Amino acid sequence: MSRNLQPYNPLKLRPLEETGRAYAGAWRAMVLIILLVGVLAPVLSQAEDSVYEPLPPMPHPADNPTSTEKVELGKMLYFDPRLSGSNWISCATCHNPSLGFGDGLSRALGHGQKELGRHSPTVINSGYFDAQFWDGRATTLEEQALGPIQAPGEMNQKMDDLLKELAAIPGYVAKFKRVFGTSVITPGNIGKAIAAFERSIVSKNAAYDRYWKGDKKAMSASAVSGMNLFFGKAKCSICHNGPILSDGKFHNIGVRNHGPLKEDAGRFNVTKEGNDKGAFKTPGLRHITRSAPYMHDGSEVTLMDVIEFYDRGGDVKKNLSPYITPLNLSRQEKLDLVEFMKALEGEPILITLPVLP
Repeated sequence: MSRNLQPYNPLKLRPLEETGRAYAGAWRAMVLIILLVGVLAPVLSQAEDSVYEPLPPMPHPADNPTSTEKVELGKMLYFDPRLSGSNWISCATCHNPSLGFGDGLSRALGHGQKELGRHSPTVINSGYFDAQFWDGRATTLEEQALGPIQAPGEMNQKMDDLLKELAAIPGYVAKFKRVFGTSVITPGNIGKAIAAFERSIVSKNAAYDRYWKGDKKAMSASAVSGMNLFFGKAKCSICHNGPILSDGKFHNIGVRNHGPLKEDAGRFNVTKEGNDKGAFKTPGLRHITRSAPYMHDGSEVTLMDVIEFYDRGGDVKKNLSPYITPLNLSRQEKLDLVEFMKALEGEPILITLPVLP
């Protein structure tokens, strides 16, 4: 062999002798990892408490600290149909406490009873999210609260008209002055009051929480099995994790759009990034049994339908998240997952309807 020719080295990173030693080291490391996984897997499957996270105290923005009176004012506004252009629709129309702070419909009905393109998301635990709406177009609850009021297809209210209407109601003027120190009603303070009320809507003390506080009878054997599947084979916790069982991120899970929107670009409408086409926010799962139907378009009627959807790996493969693959779950495993999600329902969230001024 000529001195000018070198042995063929496809890596072109180091001499072949070093490459051979590196490969040998890598194989030894791989074998060690495989052995460790084999030894630790049974232990990890029993260490469910390593994935449990209790709900932290609700965070409040520095410029919108909470108070009892502010929450009460926000509740009044939330239930008041005078916030809509027709004086017929309130926030509670689509986010009804009796329906899990949703509306029980596949897709919301807006101004003039027109069907909208998306399912009404629940307000429960919404204060824990860094982004609001299915596509995350609002970054705060304060911003979110004002969006539907002014949207022509939703509550169809012009803000200038709303400010005049509220200013003509002495009871509201007195409430705003007491809470914000001024009788001048502003859009910002309307948003702050409604957001303060929405942050008070929290799902607490579910069977899941009680189980990890030491009451091992709080969850049935089926629910415990479902929990292990949730954090294991079923891969739910890849996206549904943390205290509210949501990563707060956006994923295309392969939903075939139903309703008036045959195509919904989702998060792409906000970011204009190709990877976000068809991506929607991961919903939290606490109290999920109360806010059927499911998905951003309300296309899955029951929790079992949702599990069947994930089991088949979604329906639309275009731009599908790599996290979504067929699961090959047995019938019993699916039933166990449903039982676990039932164990995520907290204590009843009791709301007394306000007397409007």
